[in-house]
Amino acid sequence: MSRDLPPLNALRAFEATARLNSVSQAAEQLHVTHGAVSRQLKVLEEHLGVVLFIKDGRGLKLTDAGVRLRDASSDAFDRLRSVCAELSQGGADAPFVLGCSGSLLARWFIPRLGRLNAELPDLRLHLSAGEGDLDPRRPGLDALLIFAEPPWPADMQVFELASERIGPVLSPRFAHFTRLQDAPAKVLLDETLLQTTSRPQAWPSWAQQNGIDPQTLRYGQGFEHLYYLLEAAVAGLGIAIAPEPLVADDLKAGRLVAPWGFSETPAQLALWVPKRAVDGRAQSLAKWLKNELRRSGNPQ
Repeated sequence: MSRDLPPLNALRAFEATARLNSVSQAAEQLHVTHGAVSRQLKVLEEHLGVVLFIKDGRGLKLTDAGVRLRDASSDAFDRLRSVCAELSQGGADAPFVLGCSGSLLARWFIPRLGRLNAELPDLRLHLSAGEGDLDPRRPGLDALLIFAEPPWPADMQVFELASERIGPVLSPRFAHFTRLQDAPAKVLLDETLLQTTSRPQAWPSWAQQNGIDPQTLRYGQGFEHLYYLLEAAVAGLGIAIAPEPLVADDLKAGRLVAPWGFSETPAQLALWVPKRAVDGRAQSLAKWLKNELRRSGNPQ
């Protein structure tokens, strides 16, 4: 059996079309005409002797063979893009790009950034914020700091930093604070609770762990991101729920109070690094993060 690859231009046209699910968008991205992409797809099908796309209404649908080739070519081109990006940025001299949620970045990481720079002066760290759209498999990210549950992805080196602990928090400025601060957790059934659409299961999960029927909870104002939810809680607008590290500084400063403590979840705060890219910088950062979480008073 021949080990020769199909024409690389044909593979490139296929990868873009399969990824974007559009010949027109692939042509635009590759800076060629629609017809040029269509011809390359035909060349590839003829070379392989299989059909890769079938008509699906006004669009295209991958065949089983197309799905197999899409998965393989996507991995290969992602790896090529990543290596080329590393080379063009100067390899080891390039910044270490860490992705994390905007809430984690604003409420935990940035207040500690000065200490990190002082203690790891050789780590040129660049922070990239996002909400659910960050993936260290893609070019542009070296690692991801994330709250997530095992099992871990097979292609990631995962440095587990701390068990996630979540709990309700409220401000002393909240209108019902005096009544709530020394009351049992079930008093929350009489309150409308602030919530975030980015993590709708936080309240139900906490309620179950604390002997409260999640169906009896009442929800009030909703927020798209956890950062806004916690700002609302600090402003005294209601009771929020959050991971302990993200409110640690507010608790120490008295801006927020956690009368019912924090409950451990199955999730971990973890640093994800693609196995192909693990180096001394990732290991040093993981060690610093774990120590900093201990220093912040977050149990492991």
